[in-house]
Amino acid sequence: MGIVAGLDSSPEFTRIVVCDADTGAVLKQGYAPHPVEGRPSDVDPQAWLLSLGEAAGGGLLEGVQAIGVSSQQNAVVPLDAQGNTVRPAMVGGDKRAQVAAADLVDALGGREAWAQAVGCVPQAAQPVTKLRWLNRTEPDAALRTAVLLQAHDWLVWQLLGRPVRRTTDRGGASGTGYWSAATGAYRSDLVELALGHQAMLPEVIGPADAAGTTPEGLLISAGTGETMAAAFGLGIGLGDAVVSLGASGSVMTVHHEALVDNTGIITSLADATGMHLPVVTTLNAVRTLRGAAEMLGLSDLESLSDLAMKSTPGAHGLVLLPYLEGERTPNLPHTAGTLSGLRRESMKPEHLARAAFEGMLCGLADALDVLRGRGVEVRRVFLLGAAAELSAVQAAAPALFGAQVVVPQPADYAAIGAARQAAWALGVSQGTLDPRTPPMWQGPAGQVLEPGEELAVGQAVRQQYVSVREQTYPGAFR
Repeated sequence: MGIVAGLDSSPEFTRIVVCDADTGAVLKQGYAPHPVEGRPSDVDPQAWLLSLGEAAGGGLLEGVQAIGVSSQQNAVVPLDAQGNTVRPAMVGGDKRAQVAAADLVDALGGREAWAQAVGCVPQAAQPVTKLRWLNRTEPDAALRTAVLLQAHDWLVWQLLGRPVRRTTDRGGASGTGYWSAATGAYRSDLVELALGHQAMLPEVIGPADAAGTTPEGLLISAGTGETMAAAFGLGIGLGDAVVSLGASGSVMTVHHEALVDNTGIITSLADATGMHLPVVTTLNAVRTLRGAAEMLGLSDLESLSDLAMKSTPGAHGLVLLPYLEGERTPNLPHTAGTLSGLRRESMKPEHLARAAFEGMLCGLADALDVLRGRGVEVRRVFLLGAAAELSAVQAAAPALFGAQVVVPQPADYAAIGAARQAAWALGVSQGTLDPRTPPMWQGPAGQVLEPGEELAVGQAVRQQYVSVREQTYPGAFR
C-alpha cells in the first residue's frame, strides 16, 4: 500500500514514525520537544503545531500517503463560534480541578450515577471536570466556549485545514466524561452540567474511517488518545492486559463489551479498533519503590532491585500494603501504607526491599483481579515502564500475576499505533482492507517471562498479601 506516518503529540514532545503500510516496519523517525517549559496546566495549542512542524522537518513525510494522530488524553481545547481558542488548552492532571470533580460527582447524585452514565467517575484530569472548573473560575471564557475539542481532534482539524466538519474517535471520546462507551453516545446534558450551557461536540467516526483529506491529498485517519494508540501499536487483543508502571500504576485489557462498574473502580474506555478498554488504576506503583529506596539510603531503583534479590519470595513474612498516597484500588483515599509481619529475623534491608516490590506488584494484581472478576480473561501481561526492566520486577511479576509476562523493547508505541490506524484507513479507502479488520503488523520484540515452577510460590505470596489486606481493611473490595 505504500508508506504511512503516525504522529504522537505527548505532553512534552512530538514523535513521528514513518512505517511501511503493509508490515509496520519503521522506516524513518522524527522528534521535537514542545516549545513550552515544564508541564504547565495551560498550553497554547499552537505549540503543538510548532513542534509537529519541527519533528516533520527534513522531508520526513515525503511519499507518505496517510497520517494518523495520537495525542495526550484529557487535554480540552475550548473554541469560540469562529473556531478560535477562547483560552489556552487545559491539559494534564490539573489539581486546580479537584474541587470541581467533587462538585460534579455530587451534582449528578454520586459515583454510581456517573458510572452508569458514562462508565467513569469524574477525576481532576478529565475534560468534563475542567469544564466545571472553567465555568466556576473563568465564567466569561466559559460563556464564549461554543465548540469542544480534545488535543488529537484539534490537530486533525488543523491538518485538514480547519473544515466545517470536526471529528473524533471512540477512544478519545470515551475519556471525556461526557461520552459513554456502553451506549456509543454523547451525554450533552453532562456538558451543560459542567460548562453551564451546551457546546458543539465533534462527530465520532469509526476506527477505520478517514477524518478527511488534506489540500495536498494526504489522507488523515480518525486519530485517538495516547493510551488507545499505544495499545493498538502493541497489538494487544482479547486475553491480553497491559500493566503500566509509573509513579502510579494502571491495568488495562481488551474486552468485547463495556464494563459498567457502580463502584467507579473500573474506567470504561473504548479502544482504537471497535472493542473496549476497561482500565483500573492504582495510585502507588513506582513511588512505592522510590520511597523504599530513600528509606534504605539507596540512590537508585537498580540498587533496590539488587538488594531485593538477596531476599526470598515472601520477604520472610514482611508484607507492605503500599497505600502511600491513599489508594483508588481498593477505594481507600485517606489511608496510608502498612508494613506487617515484623519479626527479628525479618528486620533486614533486603527483606524490606523485597516487600516493596511484592507490595507494588500485589497491588497491581489486585487491579487485575478486579477485571478478572468481571469475566475478563488475562493470559498474557505486557509490562511497560522503566521499572519493568528491573530484575526484582521480572523475577516476581509472572508468578504474582499468574500469567505470561512480556516486557516489550522500548519503542514509540503510541506513534506506531497512530501509523497503524492510518494504514487501516488508507487500505479501506483503497478497497484492500476490511473496515472490521486492522492491518496485521508484526508484534513488538521483547522478553517473555513464564510463571513456570514459581507459580505456586507466587500465589502463596499473593495470598499472604491478601490476608494482611483483609485483616487491615476488611471488605475493601466489596
